[in-house]
Amino acid sequence: MGNIVFQGASALTLDGKGRIVMPARHREVLGAICQNQLTITKHPDGALAIFPRPTWELFRERVAALPMSAANWRRVFLGNAMDVEIDGASRLLISPELRRSAGLDKDVMLLGVGNHFELWDAARHAENEAETMQSPLPASLQDFSF
Repeated sequence: MGNIVFQGASALTLDGKGRIVMPARHREVLGAICQNQLTITKHPDGALAIFPRPTWELFRERVAALPMSAANWRRVFLGNAMDVEIDGASRLLISPELRRSAGLDKDVMLLGVGNHFELWDAARHAENEAETMQSPLPASLQDFSF
């Protein structure tokens, strides 16, 4: 599992029941590594984080071990986590609570960002990316070469 990397962006649409269709390029891997079982929680940047269950379990252990000074973040991550499964039609249900918290209505962006995914409101993602592209590089990237 350590060398599985999700990457790329997919423009998706939430259906009337709050479901997205998981892109085909991710379905086979997700079926193999987690039997289509995922966990969704809030992301600090206002999106949702979607983890394959084994990755979530590692993350959950790290969060549960945080000191009391991080108790509010533990509540954000663990208190809002919802276990879901990709259904037979390749759909993933996003709960109303999580949709509201991330401002998801219809047009969304699913981003593969390494060992998990982020689900953003499409307009919010575009704004965030535009702001990032206009800001100076952080020190950790200033000597990075392509």
